[in-house]
Amino acid sequence: MADAVLVLGACGQIGTELTIRLRSIYGNANVIASDIKEGSKELMESGPFEIIDATDAQKIHEIVRKYQVKKVYLLAAMLSATAEKYPKKAWHLNMTSLSIVLDLAKEKVIDQIYWPSSIAVFGSTSPKVRTPQSTILEPSTVYGISKLSGEYWCNYFHINYGVDVRSLRYPGIVSWKTQPGGGTTDYAVDIYLQAVKEGKYDCFLSEDTRLPMMYMDDAIDATIQLMEAAAEKVKIRTSYNLSGFDCTPKEVAASIKKHMPGFQINYNPDFRQQIADSWPNSIDDSFARTHWNWNHSIDLDEMTNIMLTNIKESVFQL
Repeated sequence: MADAVLVLGACGQIGTELTIRLRSIYGNANVIASDIKEGSKELMESGPFEIIDATDAQKIHEIVRKYQVKKVYLLAAMLSATAEKYPKKAWHLNMTSLSIVLDLAKEKVIDQIYWPSSIAVFGSTSPKVRTPQSTILEPSTVYGISKLSGEYWCNYFHINYGVDVRSLRYPGIVSWKTQPGGGTTDYAVDIYLQAVKEGKYDCFLSEDTRLPMMYMDDAIDATIQLMEAAAEKVKIRTSYNLSGFDCTPKEVAASIKKHMPGFQINYNPDFRQQIADSWPNSIDDSFARTHWNWNHSIDLDEMTNIMLTNIKESVFQL
């Protein structure tokens, strides 16, 4: 068997689509999907799958040895809104899983790690508009605190042990293939699902809450592009800022109304509004674009067209 790739958290929003794409690149048999529960039919049938708790070091070591894994994509995490309900569980999952994988690389058992960070590392004291790569980082959520801590653990292991760990600060990620997973930016997924199902949406953010967003295909492209970049081009070992475009719920609704003029939206902000208010309105990702030639390809209206077209044909429709 060729050197294998392990995806921890493969059944989540990003993990599902990343795993399928990696299998198309490296071959189905060489990409091992894993999660604490089974995933989509396509994921389960297209290649190897293992039930793994991402905080179980012994099980991860066992699977790494079994499949001769050399690259690990660690996608397992508790996201922002859910993590606020279960802060200690979130901290345990988000930090323990990273520690296990970093130690594997330190011990030269694996060669390369991908670990995603998030715009949640920024806080209310960070600049809101075109938030720079290096700036004040004072996150106010347990998710953001765990991601910021993880960034510096990654950097520490790179500097002190030569670990090849790479990371992106994802903005909100939108896809029609998986249900929302407990993130604050998930309104931008749910709004399309409910537009098709109900013709209306009750939004948990206010209409003018501007947040950085990205369509899933661009996020997957950026992830693989970063991992395949020559090591000398990866000059930031905390995590790279990344963005596609930025938008508000009102702008997303307007984009939907171009296809569905009767679509209605109501705004009922809840506890997630406070989280969103602490995050950037837009992101400066010029280092990613300069260092390894990142460039997004999908804007809001194109994303809307893709989302509505596919949801109407998907299992989510009534």
